[in-house]
Amino acid sequence: MATGLGDKKKREAMKDIIRKLHEGLPVEQAKERFLKEVGNISSVEIAEIEQALIGEGMAVEEIQKFCNVHALLFESSLEKAVSSDELPSHPVHLFKQENREIEKLTKRTRDLFAETGEKGFDHFKKVLAQLLEKLQGIDIHYKRKENILFPFLERYEFTGPSKVMWGKHDEIRDLLRESLDHLHKLKEESEIENYRKRYIDPLVEEVEGMIFKEESILLPTSLEKLSVAEWASVFKESAELGYVFIEEPKESADLTHDLKAALTEVPTVMDGLNISLPTGDFALDELTFVLNSLPVDITFIDKEDRVRYFSDNRDRVFVRTKAVLGRKVQNCHPPQSVAIVEKILDSFKNGVRNSVDFWINLKGRLVYIRYFAVRDATGSYLGTLEVTQDITDIRRLEGEKRIFDESG
Repeated sequence: MATGLGDKKKREAMKDIIRKLHEGLPVEQAKERFLKEVGNISSVEIAEIEQALIGEGMAVEEIQKFCNVHALLFESSLEKAVSSDELPSHPVHLFKQENREIEKLTKRTRDLFAETGEKGFDHFKKVLAQLLEKLQGIDIHYKRKENILFPFLERYEFTGPSKVMWGKHDEIRDLLRESLDHLHKLKEESEIENYRKRYIDPLVEEVEGMIFKEESILLPTSLEKLSVAEWASVFKESAELGYVFIEEPKESADLTHDLKAALTEVPTVMDGLNISLPTGDFALDELTFVLNSLPVDITFIDKEDRVRYFSDNRDRVFVRTKAVLGRKVQNCHPPQSVAIVEKILDSFKNGVRNSVDFWINLKGRLVYIRYFAVRDATGSYLGTLEVTQDITDIRRLEGEKRIFDESG
């Protein structure tokens, strides 16, 4: 466990410099103060300071807005703290391997703009579209961070950096989508330069900036915080979500099998007792597989807003990993939607509402998302049930199909 800056005065100076940056202090002046009052600082200490600022009331969005500036300010100190001795199968090593491949894509994207006149406008658009579509695979890299690594950091009450970084992930996802959308709208070669400045340059800058933040702040901090056993769990759960741009580690196949077995493991019950419910009973193994056979994804959040259970059906719409169990549901959403989630939960707890529903278009499919307040016989709030379903095919149904139609 890191202890933060040894000198309390340095810690307070560092926090004051960040606050002044947010108030408009020029970066050069901030650097001067940094070198004079703070000196060297580790990646873990930077993350702890950001966490402390959030704890003192600074909005996550504010830190997110300026985290690029923070990274540049501390670059020289951070580079000294980056470890280079990870084993080939260590999650940190695998994250870095993916980053090297991501850098190849961003470099090829930049280089392509110097070749626009060589093979024609149509060829340029086709190749750039292929590069951007491939780069969208970065989503897998980010999901492993959001759904596996971040929950482990939260167990150490280390939520600030995770929230900031998740917000930056979403910015990159938006930039990728916008870059592709507007690429298809280009009509003439004269539009390329403006398109590059507006979409590609910010995209490449953010993607490469995220790599720096990962390798200089997040991953070294994680190495400081997580135990060997926790890294083993990260690796196991990473096997289920998969990797991008690199070959899957040879150990992953066995670990994926082990993880699936763990998710469906049935607790031992003495004397063969069943779970008895008001309308019937189940053997424990029956209940496990009944819940996993439902044509919907279900997730239960208890009255303390912690994730307690999720079904493990084969074709889940949204990713769930065992690492989220016990996690505050607020931390399972990007920062910009947390206020809405809390408003919904408050309406359930106060008895104002019993359900809320949404529907979104996701990769060409219509997804129906419903939240239900779970209450006991007296109406007391027990938690919230999230039910998600792909209803694309259901919407297409017409007429009738009766059971007797199966007789032929």
